[in-house]
Amino acid sequence: MKMANLLVISFMLCLGMLSTTIYNVKLIACASSNGVPTRLYDFKVQTKRVTKLCNTKDIVTINGKFPGPVVYAQEDDRIIVKVTNKTPFNITIHWHGIRQQLSCWYDGPSYITQCPIQSGQSFTYNFTVAKQKGTFFWHAHVSWLRGTVYGAMVVYPKANVHYPFKNPYQEHIILLGEYWIKDLQEIEHSTLASGGAPPRADAFTINGHPGPNYNCSTNDVYQLDVVPRKTYLLRLINAGLNTENFFAIANHKLTIVEADAEYTKPFTTDTVMLGPGQTLNVLVTADQPVGKYSMAVAPYKSGRIVHYQNVSAIACLNYLGAASNSLYLPAKLPKLDDKLAVKTVMDGLRSLNQVDVFKEIDKNLFITIGLNVQKCHSKTPKKNCQAMNNGVLAASMNNISFVNPNISILEAYYKNKKGSYTEDFPDRPSKFYNFVNGAPNNIPHDTQSLNGTRTKVLEYGSKVQLIFQDTGTVNIENHPMHFHGHSFYVVGYGTGNYNPQTAKFNLVDPPYMSTIGVPVGGWAAIRFVANNPGVWYMHCHIDIHQSWGLGMVFIVYNGKGESESLPSPPADLPQC
Repeated sequence: MKMANLLVISFMLCLGMLSTTIYNVKLIACASSNGVPTRLYDFKVQTKRVTKLCNTKDIVTINGKFPGPVVYAQEDDRIIVKVTNKTPFNITIHWHGIRQQLSCWYDGPSYITQCPIQSGQSFTYNFTVAKQKGTFFWHAHVSWLRGTVYGAMVVYPKANVHYPFKNPYQEHIILLGEYWIKDLQEIEHSTLASGGAPPRADAFTINGHPGPNYNCSTNDVYQLDVVPRKTYLLRLINAGLNTENFFAIANHKLTIVEADAEYTKPFTTDTVMLGPGQTLNVLVTADQPVGKYSMAVAPYKSGRIVHYQNVSAIACLNYLGAASNSLYLPAKLPKLDDKLAVKTVMDGLRSLNQVDVFKEIDKNLFITIGLNVQKCHSKTPKKNCQAMNNGVLAASMNNISFVNPNISILEAYYKNKKGSYTEDFPDRPSKFYNFVNGAPNNIPHDTQSLNGTRTKVLEYGSKVQLIFQDTGTVNIENHPMHFHGHSFYVVGYGTGNYNPQTAKFNLVDPPYMSTIGVPVGGWAAIRFVANNPGVWYMHCHIDIHQSWGLGMVFIVYNGKGESESLPSPPADLPQC
């Protein structure tokens, strides 16, 4: 039976339609024979003509929506999404933060777990949100299409299971993004061809709207209407491509209650910072005088040599009863390079309850992350070697720049096809030195990385500690590192070079995350159990860094029996 027909067949096999209202959202599901509710979605990848910032262009969307449709479910639901590609571009969809237990084939990163869905083709994603609930999002995972192809994914607790805080009056999704006037495909191609840095975004957006600070955008503003004295849950998602962002609401406190779809101890702050790929749930109480208050998004300028968009995106928190001509009260943001503001929030993230972090470690990994400059080998260096000293920008992990193969690594691994990847990603860098302050920087003579499609094999059940170390070879900056297929405990972090003798770890209530911002010129320590068989991508979620090679792949071997083994591939798996 072909999976492409699964959507229709699933409706036919429904034993009835289930309707559930949870937290004021009505959920419709198919009641299947095994008793697991199934949420059915139909995604059409299509272009849409939009006008923003005084310019009109075609963008790639899902179902003609920007941002795309929200996927709703409850914990342990099955989700089936048929994706049909009606554009000339290749596409895949990644379900960010979903661990895809025993469903690696549906994870979505192109050339890692699947070949792209080509023009005119379709593929049906079919997975269960097993033991997960919270705020997630989905996005394209091929080239830079993620800049417009993204949307929220909300997984509610099971029926009659309550939040660990008082129910909010309402919930709202806040998607942070970036927008370019030029075509994103062209920008990606020209940037990589130039060997230099990408252009900065023309605007930041909040739910697709840039706000009044930008040209032709006085009326292109997202407005959230609130009732005085009521408390709201805001689901914050940074879906941006290349920029980490501060977020604040004028005169209002934000109480963090969830990070990366895991509950946290409540932590109240004036400002939060989200890197691309990170989500936070915050409670906000409308406890100020009736009026209009700015919700502001600005860049976290963690990189010394990076060009950022300096104009903030603005949305409106509008108290019902406020005069329509009221001026927005401005939001106070920290200095845009304020590392302390970022650390303060990270310090406040603790798991809601005490957790059992393993003490005995099977595999210790130490991985450097950062930028490189390669030597120029082009016959037209002015055109193709626009980095420092006529070099070419790259990025690496343990000084190896990841190269996408021309076949899915998962398919090659499953079918035992040799030649498209190797299993020799190193446990540590080839040499140790002062990574932050003493890195080699005689560009480009000693700043080069190796190229390769290298993977690291882990036995099923391995207990892994991984230290990320930022390097100053080209530019120290904050790197949001995302791990597919697993979540991990962030047991420690700090500035400077990691020192096991002085590093302080939290093994009592560390946050459980899938994306961690490795501090500027610093390190972060994570621990995870490799209990999900398959091929899993780990990469920086700043897309230009990913394009330059800041990624690697873990292969987790099968365990014992069917419940610990990678299933066979779906029949409609796209071909390269």
